[in-house]
Amino acid sequence: MVLRAQRPMSSLIRMLGTYRWSLVVVALIFVVKDSSLWLLPVITSKVIDAVVAGGPVSTIAVLGLIGGLLLVQVYPLHVLFTRVYMGVVRNLAAGLRNALTARLQSLSIGYHGRTSASVIQSKVVRDVENIELMFSQIGNPLGSAIVVFTGAVVTTAITVPQFLPVFALAIPCGIAVWWILRRRSQLRNEVFRRQMEHFSRRVGEMATLMPITRAHGLEDVAIDRVALSAEGVRRDGLSLDMVNGHFGALSWVVMQLLALGCLIGAGVLSVLHWVPITVGQVVLLSTYFTTLTGTVLTVLSFMPVVSRGRESVKSLAEVLEEPDLEQNAGKREVDDVLGSFELHDVVVNYGDNSPNALDGVTLSVQPGETVAFVGSSGSGKSTLINMLLGFVRPTSGRVLLDGQDMQDLDLRTARRRVSVVPQESVLFEGSIRENVAYGLSHVGDDDIRDALREANAWELVTSLPDGWDTVVGERGARLSGGQRQRISIARAIIRDPRVLVLDEATSALDAQSEQAVQEALERLMRGRTTLVVAHRLSTVMHADRIVVLERGRIVEVGTHEQLVQAGGRYAKLWDLQFR
Repeated sequence: MVLRAQRPMSSLIRMLGTYRWSLVVVALIFVVKDSSLWLLPVITSKVIDAVVAGGPVSTIAVLGLIGGLLLVQVYPLHVLFTRVYMGVVRNLAAGLRNALTARLQSLSIGYHGRTSASVIQSKVVRDVENIELMFSQIGNPLGSAIVVFTGAVVTTAITVPQFLPVFALAIPCGIAVWWILRRRSQLRNEVFRRQMEHFSRRVGEMATLMPITRAHGLEDVAIDRVALSAEGVRRDGLSLDMVNGHFGALSWVVMQLLALGCLIGAGVLSVLHWVPITVGQVVLLSTYFTTLTGTVLTVLSFMPVVSRGRESVKSLAEVLEEPDLEQNAGKREVDDVLGSFELHDVVVNYGDNSPNALDGVTLSVQPGETVAFVGSSGSGKSTLINMLLGFVRPTSGRVLLDGQDMQDLDLRTARRRVSVVPQESVLFEGSIRENVAYGLSHVGDDDIRDALREANAWELVTSLPDGWDTVVGERGARLSGGQRQRISIARAIIRDPRVLVLDEATSALDAQSEQAVQEALERLMRGRTTLVVAHRLSTVMHADRIVVLERGRIVEVGTHEQLVQAGGRYAKLWDLQFR
């Protein structure tokens, strides 16, 4: 599913081509359903002429019956129209949301690191909803306008062809009004959309920082930050409303002047006998033009909705056209992982004239080996781990997984044999059982129970009233840090990974929780390649090797004892923490 920010509406219309046969059915429904809008004025004019002529009554009765049938058929056909047309709209919206989700899963970790989760949520929810709203609101009026215009023009051409030029004025006048204000409308919609994204970001920050805000008594600061952004939404929203107000008022005045002109013109021509028009035809022409201008006015009134929808399409295109992808498509899939890594003169640079995050790193990790990475903040530990996971691609150099260049591999398939236990465990709002078995359909109760026991979490589960069916809350808010971490470890254990990444896995825990988690981690690490990132050196003392990083370079490699005896950078860090 492709949207283009430069041509948002045309790309959206191309997407509708997927549902062309449903839209053909919709068009056929409209031809019949809205025939009453242009046939009833014909019936009205003939009834008036029959009355003026003095009958017969049978003619009036037949015309009444035909009019009644035209009205009654609207109900079932409108229900059918709603079913078919809104089915297309809902399918389109679902397709957009699915396409966005798939694209977001393909974008790099770097993209997600610099893009607010609240903004992404706004695009998936609000912007797609705007597109749904646009199609749902304009579908029926636009279809009616086309049917009425066609029927009115054909009937007028047959009965009073002299008035065709007058009818032809309605469309260009409507287009002229739209053209005059379209640039201002598009600009205001874009500014308002950006302001709403900024507001969503502020609200997301407020929710995330709530514990910090409360802990430091900064409620007023948080309120002021959100209020400042809300003021921007109010200001830009009002500016957009004013543009839409000008558009609506100008459209109404122009259309009503045209309708009045048509009525007066038809009356004058009939009285002066310049054109052979009956009283009924005067009513017919006036009704047609009033209906036509009213329909055009209705369509024009939805132009602000269309402008908002157009801006939402551009917003979605920003994601769907984002080039910062994690390139996996078409690459070789990985059936199994042994757990060996080789880095050859690897350089990573994030651009923007920044220094290299990794600078000439060469390292080999053997299957089943536990390697710890330590160093000061900004030394390159996280970049190195992210590169081994394939989240970051080297600017130069090579990274091999089991002897294969990772540039040639579909790393999504490799990561199925990798588990990550981060510093802050991420749980979703579901049960403990659902969190442990996340993404796995083949695991049974015994597997989940064994994983929880291995993670030192079974006692926690049995102490809860609902056991493993206990809902943990958003991001696991109903559990303590140590409890969340043990659930996270159980989730890693049940996957039986070949590579384990521990990213500060115990640094945020109290002593008692750390002991329980550390015991679980030691069981999890057995026989697996384990990559450990740590600031607390006590957690990496028993690693097979410790790699010390500074400014993106490896400055020392060895066991704990070797590095302490060497008296280098590691020894200084050790002294700072324990002496």
